[in-house]
Amino acid sequence: MTTELEHVEVVDAELVDADDTPAEGAVEVYDPATAAVIKALEADAKEHLNRIRPKKTKDGYARDWELWGEFHAWLAERTGTHLPLSVVTVGTMVAFVTWLDEVEKAAPNTIERRITGVTSEARRRGFTVPKEATEAARRALKPLKLDKNRQARGRGKAAAATPDDLRKMANAPRERAPQPTARRRRTYVVPELARLRDRSLNTLRFAVAGRNEEMSALDDPHVRLVDEGLEVHVPSVKGRPPRDVVVAYGEDPNTCPVRCWRAWQTAKLAAGAIPEGPAFLPVDQWGYLGSTRMSPDGCGRAMTRPARYAGLTGRRITGHSGRRGLVTTGRKKGKRAEKLRAQGGWSANSPVFWEYVDEGEKWEDAATDQIGL
Repeated sequence: MTTELEHVEVVDAELVDADDTPAEGAVEVYDPATAAVIKALEADAKEHLNRIRPKKTKDGYARDWELWGEFHAWLAERTGTHLPLSVVTVGTMVAFVTWLDEVEKAAPNTIERRITGVTSEARRRGFTVPKEATEAARRALKPLKLDKNRQARGRGKAAAATPDDLRKMANAPRERAPQPTARRRRTYVVPELARLRDRSLNTLRFAVAGRNEEMSALDDPHVRLVDEGLEVHVPSVKGRPPRDVVVAYGEDPNTCPVRCWRAWQTAKLAAGAIPEGPAFLPVDQWGYLGSTRMSPDGCGRAMTRPARYAGLTGRRITGHSGRRGLVTTGRKKGKRAEKLRAQGGWSANSPVFWEYVDEGEKWEDAATDQIGL
């Protein structure tokens, strides 16, 4: 691989003697050759870190930068001056937040992510982004996050799924009416192989509080059948540490992660899957099994589709619903918070996890319960 290091021109320079070492707190000045090598290493590091960044993140940040350009064009129409995109200041960042809110009508959570995206992209391109600029943008955003009308612009948080939801999804009608815009008006019937896969994926997702990326990365050897149930090694994704969890047998065959996993495994191998390959594979509309693992987005759709056809339209059921649902359901059933936290791999101080715990406990020892009202 060719790097900038290979093009560094080494020149003669007077090196700093040991006695001339800068005092503590002083800024060290490197000789030209050393400075050139350090500069090349910095450039290589930035390129490497951008290369290993997940594609979805890079695509999102690229879109944020496009919007930064659109904002500058809008600003130029009103001021008569087109500022360079490299101008990232308190003024431009606060104006960017206002533009996203008032012109683009973006949800507060979306604006917050776009601040991060623009900051990251600007620095990757070598532009200076003062810390006070991003801090000012977030201060400008803070009151917007408290506005209910603005909050309603977004899709909102995923609802917690319950075991009853999973049962309804497992027993949802297999006949799918054609889309209004479809050219062919025939009724589509979900293949049995796809039904077994979705049922297994969603019950196991719930049991291990799995993210879409984790469910996509699972391989057959990661799920081991033992007398008590399943021992699952949830692999590392996006730099998160892996975890080893256990899944006990359930009470209902339609929602028991162990029975659903065994049924899917039997059907998958009978359909020609390679033993010890990816845990979950795509199935086309004719019932043919694919050979490559399901994508994270595909794992998410495996949750949203059955929920829609089961009539669960009053709440926003997504791939994250199982993860949230394990905590809220577990707390209602008296499961220890520490056990639930370890099952899903949350950090000890995760505000999201404790929000889910509070949701599960909100009716436990309610403030107005049995006080004489």
